[in-house]
Amino acid sequence: MGFIKAFTGALGGSFADQWKDFLQPRPDVTATAAIFEAVANGTNAGRGSNTKGSENIITNGSKIIVPEGTALITLQDGAITGLVAEPGGFTYSSDDPNSKSMFAGNGILSSTIGQTWDRFKFGGQPGAQQLAFYINLKEIPNNKFGTQSEIYWDDAYLGAQVGAVTRGTYTLKIVDPILFVKQFVPAKYLQPGAELFDFADMDNDAGAQLFNEVVSSLSAAFSNYTNDPSKGNRISKIQGDQIGFAQSMSQAVEDGYQWKTDRGLVIEKVAIQAIEYDEDTKKLLSDVKKADALSGARGNSFMQQSVARGMESAGQNGGAGMAFMGMGMNAAGGVMGGMQQPNEGTPQSQFIQGQPQQPANPPAAETKEEDPYEKLAKLKKLLDDGVISQEEFDEQKKKLLG
Repeated sequence: MGFIKAFTGALGGSFADQWKDFLQPRPDVTATAAIFEAVANGTNAGRGSNTKGSENIITNGSKIIVPEGTALITLQDGAITGLVAEPGGFTYSSDDPNSKSMFAGNGILSSTIGQTWDRFKFGGQPGAQQLAFYINLKEIPNNKFGTQSEIYWDDAYLGAQVGAVTRGTYTLKIVDPILFVKQFVPAKYLQPGAELFDFADMDNDAGAQLFNEVVSSLSAAFSNYTNDPSKGNRISKIQGDQIGFAQSMSQAVEDGYQWKTDRGLVIEKVAIQAIEYDEDTKKLLSDVKKADALSGARGNSFMQQSVARGMESAGQNGGAGMAFMGMGMNAAGGVMGGMQQPNEGTPQSQFIQGQPQQPANPPAAETKEEDPYEKLAKLKKLLDDGVISQEEFDEQKKKLLG
């Protein structure tokens, strides 16, 4: 028992015209549905009918349509008997020696499904109940996640523990339909006339379980992302990196719950709608922003602007302000000088706090003695400007006049 390929690819009108009766997906399938029953189309636009088939039996020679983005499985008494994971039209046969039980094409799923088929294939004969179901192989959107309280993780870039409340959505993809049906889908969705297995259904306990597992994996997912050097270790990139964070989340749920290896499920994309950091993390992020703003060329430009504004303010405040500014500039010059390195050929002992020192016995230089009365006049000017005090002026005057 198995399938014979009639044609490959999307169904065309010319092929449909040749078929009088066939199995196809039910018409009420939603984008968030993962598995749904194949239903018999008794009449094909008036071209023919088949009203004598046994209920829940796939008649030998039945035609089955497999649309793009779906797989089809057949079940006999609850066991998987056939699989088609490539689009096209197929004939169901239980006695043709050329029929096959598994079609997976040459796509990305072929090797994975082939291994799983060997593990779970069923070799029985036609029995009392035969059913066919479609599995959605497209991205299944709008799967929500969110936290009620803060989650915490260690952030490599910030070098500290980070806490946040977050919410968003992710897309699921079924990469192994056999594993998904065999080990995850509840039995009630694999019965005749079963309802859609819809992840958006609030009463879907299996979907609720996935939600809980994603939420419990969020801390590990954030940690995977922010501690991955290839992502830049920047927490701020998460909201704009749907695929990168999805890979981190998919790895987290795989490590914790084996979604791919046990259920044939992966997370494709993640859209984070909001992240609300706790108060400690907000302060830390603020400090990091300031440090980033003052680093490199931007920091040098900021320092130069600050000095220029200080000099302008000192000039507006008169001579005293300029004198103070001069003292500040000298101090800054001393600090900068302390950071200088010795020139080549200059002995290290000639440097004290980075400043080059004069030789022990410098050559004598001729100096011109300044008139004491000129010095006294300069001191008087400093006294009038408020640079020195009266006591300092009197002391210097005594020294100059003997």
